[in-house]
Amino acid sequence: MPAIGALIAGPVAVIAVAYGTRGANRAAREASAVTRYDSLTQRLVAERDKAEEDQAKADQAKAEASVEVLELDVTRLRLLVTQLGGTP
Repeated sequence: MPAIGALIAGPVAVIAVAYGTRGANRAAREASAVTRYDSLTQRLVAERDKAEEDQAKADQAKAEASVEVLELDVTRLRLLVTQLGGTP
């Protein structure tokens, strides 16, 4: 009887080790995928934040340029009124 038990226990142990190793490998691959996904997500969020900041700066520069253009236009019109003999 002990010999039969040893004959059965050997293959069962081999199967258990193989299944355990396969499970561990799968868990390691999944952990690696999650780590890569998190890294990619962090990079995308950082890139989005930078793009939003750049857009805000561009909008601010555009608004400032518009004000400058309006001021120049007012100055030009005042000069033209003065040249035509009027009072601005």
